[in-house]
Amino acid sequence: MEFKHVSIMLDQVIENLSIKEDGIYVDGTVGGAGHSSVILSHLGPEGRLICLDQDNDAIKTAKERLNDSRVNVVKSNYVNMDAVLNDLDIDKVDGILLDLGVSSYQFDNGDRGFSYRMDAPLDMRMDQDSPYTAEDIINDYSEQELYRVIKEYGEDPFAKNIAKHIVKAREIKRIKTTFELNEIIKNAIPAKARREGGHPSKRTYQAIRIELNHELSVLENSIDGMIDMLKPKGRLCIITFHSLEDRIVKQRMKTAENPCICPPEFPVCVCGRKSKGKVVTRKPIIPDAEELEENPRSKSAKLRVFERR
Repeated sequence: MEFKHVSIMLDQVIENLSIKEDGIYVDGTVGGAGHSSVILSHLGPEGRLICLDQDNDAIKTAKERLNDSRVNVVKSNYVNMDAVLNDLDIDKVDGILLDLGVSSYQFDNGDRGFSYRMDAPLDMRMDQDSPYTAEDIINDYSEQELYRVIKEYGEDPFAKNIAKHIVKAREIKRIKTTFELNEIIKNAIPAKARREGGHPSKRTYQAIRIELNHELSVLENSIDGMIDMLKPKGRLCIITFHSLEDRIVKQRMKTAENPCICPPEFPVCVCGRKSKGKVVTRKPIIPDAEELEENPRSKSAKLRVFERR
């Protein structure tokens, strides 16, 4: 299957990266290399582009599509970006991009198990070399742990009942496929809610995927470090696709801009914490009407930008 993925808010990303011809840029989630291909086209002979991804198929595709001496493609999670740059003898960079979430390729490739619309093994690994899959979470987590994951990461009002039905079903036999899980979730949700809402499995799949791939903890533990990697005026651009991600990005960028922890009544700052820069996007950038029409999957996307001082 060809790695196809429509780059979200491509023009807005390129504009906000403020690309310099001789700059060094990092695409922390290269995917199908859509954003990276355009970033590369803006670089001169002295420019450099470092592309990371933990997906084997994305790495293979990026190497084929970005076959250029100015590009380094590295299989790694972006949480390891600092180590990757150190290995390449790079101290600071001019811009970093993260396009979070699941790519269209991952959703549409039935074998990967990300989609509830195709019958497949319960996989959901963004890194195919990881030994742990969604099947392990579904079958090995306790009922309380499943409830926590589905409630916290899926924000599903029926999380308790879904967890209960999963545990009951796996007592009969191990749950191995997406369609088996779909049937269990459907039976756990009232008929009225199934008729009025979207697909009953959507929230649970999001929750299991986030838990399996440690998506939120990786994001939260990476933002400060990425800001520190930027040169003065360098920019960090992050595209999120759901409120949990966006909340983390918004808060971490806000804290980087104003890290002071002094009580409000103090006339001057005494904590000594210095601002690392400014939030460029007071409100997140969202896709325009034309993009929404051409790519409905961009509907929930939000772009936030931070500039290093």
